[in-house]
Amino acid sequence: MSGDRPHILVLTGHVVDHHPVAGVLSEFFDVDVFGSMDEAMDALRRCDYQAVFADAGDFLPLERALVGQQASIVLDTIGEGVCVTDAEGVCRWSNQRMREYPVEVHEQIGAICRQARSIFTAQVQAASEQEGPYVAPSSRKFSFQTGDDRYYEVRTSPLLDEQREVRQIVGVIWDTTGGQRLQQKIDAIDAAGRELVRLDNEAISKLSPGGRLELLRDKIIRYSKDLMHFDHFAVRLLDKRSQKLEVVIAEGLPPSALDVDLYARPEGNGISGYVSATGRSYICHDTARDARYVPGIDNARSSLTVPLRLSDQVIGIYNIESESIGSFDEDDRQFAGMFARHVGLALHILDLLVVERCTTTGRMADSVVQELAEPLNDVVTEAQSLLEEYIGDDTMRGRLNKIMDNVEAIRHTLKDVAAGPRAVLGTAKVDEICPDSALQGKRILIADDELSIRETIDSVLSRHGCTTMVCKDGHEAITLLQQEPVDLIVSDIKMPHRNGYDIFAAARRIREDFPVVLMTGFGYDPNHSIVRASQEGLSSVLFKPFRVEQLLDEIYKAMGVTPQAAEPNQD
Repeated sequence: MSGDRPHILVLTGHVVDHHPVAGVLSEFFDVDVFGSMDEAMDALRRCDYQAVFADAGDFLPLERALVGQQASIVLDTIGEGVCVTDAEGVCRWSNQRMREYPVEVHEQIGAICRQARSIFTAQVQAASEQEGPYVAPSSRKFSFQTGDDRYYEVRTSPLLDEQREVRQIVGVIWDTTGGQRLQQKIDAIDAAGRELVRLDNEAISKLSPGGRLELLRDKIIRYSKDLMHFDHFAVRLLDKRSQKLEVVIAEGLPPSALDVDLYARPEGNGISGYVSATGRSYICHDTARDARYVPGIDNARSSLTVPLRLSDQVIGIYNIESESIGSFDEDDRQFAGMFARHVGLALHILDLLVVERCTTTGRMADSVVQELAEPLNDVVTEAQSLLEEYIGDDTMRGRLNKIMDNVEAIRHTLKDVAAGPRAVLGTAKVDEICPDSALQGKRILIADDELSIRETIDSVLSRHGCTTMVCKDGHEAITLLQQEPVDLIVSDIKMPHRNGYDIFAAARRIREDFPVVLMTGFGYDPNHSIVRASQEGLSSVLFKPFRVEQLLDEIYKAMGVTPQAAEPNQD
């Protein structure tokens, strides 16, 4: 047979058999001659022919056979199972996919088809009794689950005879397990998100700011592991002032990965910098081949990074790492993106609660000041009036002057409280504080970007005999710490050019038991310095505004000393 000549099938019959058709055609074509319909059909299944020659009377059954063959091929090729059942739900015909389903699926289909027949019969009867044109029953969809936790859907349609009786049911069956599990994962993420943002006011109010941060941190870590199945991940929040991505939460990542400074810039700051700058999620299929990748976990082979969003604003990133190449796909990107939106919202809500507390505290203090202003003025006026009456009575005048001094102290304290976290309370008594031999000569580094806080703490500690070094930002504090001997650090958490945790970590590199006292206002701790440092042995935390006595107590505790009054000078 020539490979470049058309291929033709000849089915012999009454006409074709008595004419030399095959002989004539063979001069120009490759010809296969068959004497029966079955042989011809078998050849058509196996080979492709450009033409078929047969008696006219053989064309109709041949065409029908060909149509039936094509229909069978189509039904066996499609991905869904197809079956035809009788009135009792017994399968009378099925395609290849249907035959591949397990026995339990066939049993479920039989029961569903029996149920569907009853429904269709009732619909046909109801339609027949109604006035107007007859309306055939529409198909019905059913769902079921098998014991191996797989899900299926069935679309059933009735086959009616001439008397409009339902004789058979056609069922189309498909496995919906993937879609169901996808929806379950989405529902689970949504439920976890609602739990993240459900910060019960009564429960939260009983926790310190550090406790609130730790509660949210624990929730995010638990859902990341149990729900998302992520074991190595980090959450970084964007500092609007510096554009730095501060580490908020980290799990399964080495300290070296967390010490890397990353900024929201599309180039030169790794994948996290690119995602935070562009707002686009990023799958790194192979870290060895991706120039943007910045080392995270040891032996990391792939990563997924999605933005944390608040409405349309990017507020940080959520980065996940894996030790396997190609661990993340588009589904993981979608799931991580959904979860990240909830994480961003939860962090924002916590920030709002804290800011609200700070704002409420300030408003309450302002209200108290306003309410007490008039009574305090009355007390002072009355005391001044009595002073004139007790001229010559030094004892009584001394008591009255003491009352007026106390009124002034009350006014000063209320003013400090109203100032909120930018104040240290009880400074009016600083002048009365005597040097303390337990602190005499101790070198204490003070770091805070608020001038009033720096100056107040410097004044208090200096009057207790300490040698103080004052810094206005984290970089300056770490530089000084590396150059000068220091006995104790008192540092704010949120500062430019390195935060409180950075200072704490630098101190611990110098000495493992280096005493550090961190300070924070009611505002949000953007990198969880409190939680991270507490887990690594932080000495103490002060929440602004605090009293001078609290400051001193925490310093004594951090240094492990007992307060003592300095011995009077004998000269």
